[in-house]
Amino acid sequence: MSKKKMEFEVKENESIEACLDRIKKAGYMPIRRTEKPIFQEVKKGSVTEYEPVGRQIVFEAKLIE
Repeated sequence: MSKKKMEFEVKENESIEACLDRIKKAGYMPIRRTEKPIFQEVKKGSVTEYEPVGRQIVFEAKLIE
């Protein structure tokens, strides 16, 4: 028995289109897209700052019945 909902993460060096194709081939339909920023610590003297260096894109998908 497979899960009704799954999360698919857009992998490094993978386009969003390729991820959506992967979701369809697995028998799922995307229902929500979530983006999370990825930060990097940068020390400037005694001050620590956080700079965005990328983003993580995750699709929530439900099983096509």
